[in-house]
Amino acid sequence: MSENNIKNISSLPTPCYVIDEKALIGNLEKLRYVEQKTGCHVLLAQKAFSAYHVYPLISEYISGTTSSGIFEARLAHEEMGNKQIHVYAPAFKDDDMDELLKICGHIVFNSFSQWKHFRKKALAHKNVEFGLRVNPEYSEIETDIYNPCFTNSRLGITLENFEENELEGISGLHFHTMCEQNSDTLERTLKAVEEKFGKYLYNMKWLNFGGGHHITRPDYDIEKLISCINYMQEKYDLDIYIEPGEAVALNAGYLAASVLDIIKNNMNIAILDTSAACHMPDVLEMPYRPFIIGSDKPDILPYTYRLGAPTCLAGDIIGDYSFPAPLNIGDKLIFTDMAIYSMVKNNTFNGMPLPDIYLLKTDGTTKLLKKFGYSDFKCRL
Repeated sequence: MSENNIKNISSLPTPCYVIDEKALIGNLEKLRYVEQKTGCHVLLAQKAFSAYHVYPLISEYISGTTSSGIFEARLAHEEMGNKQIHVYAPAFKDDDMDELLKICGHIVFNSFSQWKHFRKKALAHKNVEFGLRVNPEYSEIETDIYNPCFTNSRLGITLENFEENELEGISGLHFHTMCEQNSDTLERTLKAVEEKFGKYLYNMKWLNFGGGHHITRPDYDIEKLISCINYMQEKYDLDIYIEPGEAVALNAGYLAASVLDIIKNNMNIAILDTSAACHMPDVLEMPYRPFIIGSDKPDILPYTYRLGAPTCLAGDIIGDYSFPAPLNIGDKLIFTDMAIYSMVKNNTFNGMPLPDIYLLKTDGTTKLLKKFGYSDFKCRL
């Protein structure tokens, strides 16, 4: 990030999220390249990023969105223009299905029981295509909470439970087995999908590769992804969909925070006006250590601090960081890669205010997109 951009972000009221328009466009250009080289359809997984103010920009580059339920589908319908809207959920409510059938082009069911429950109503809508999520029982994700194929998973139909006589009206299959992984993992996953469900693909119109593809990461092998897509398209005569969430806004957002106080208890502790639990919950849930511009790991640079939140949760600790100079009250810290998951998962626990949202435009100026206040806390309950 340029010194000028750092200065502009540091001048904003904190805490605040900042979406980096230039970085977002860079990601979108890579995703559009995949579409252009293969003819596949790239969909924004809104569960990772649903900052709808930039949906018009996103819609210029990729085919549409995928949703995890009625609210995300409605948001895409309202804000994404004339783009594809897909939806999948482990189970749908009857009332939600009535609206989903009006606004979605593809609906994916998690089980044959759900398909049979909605089939009559579904097939009355000729402009909607229907699919089933399958579980190839193969995944390279080691942490169960993020592994859709772990033992006794509720996500997707295993081959043992696949009812091949109930496929009338089904035009596609969907699998999702990956999380922040490269295309070599996809290549191995496709072998498992083919082994278990390949014979059914010859009678399908499309196949959805799901999400978890870190396409815009610097070391990602895009050409191997293109090869995988082309292989499945050509072998089975399928349209291919792919649903990256993180890849759309990877490294395209920041969270700016201010130092409120500095105390000491065996080590230096800085209290910030932001919270891991409220504003970047994956720091505690995954867990992971977000990067701060100008910082390093503890004890690398001369001054080390533990960064904590102003909430009453004892474990609301962001992590230990070192800095080239002492921190002072009022200093601004900029956390990177805060567009994905942080904004969609934030909360107002302890009455913590939600961070405002800004856009860092390509010319380096900032624009306020959304401001939050007391009513956003009060109206949640």
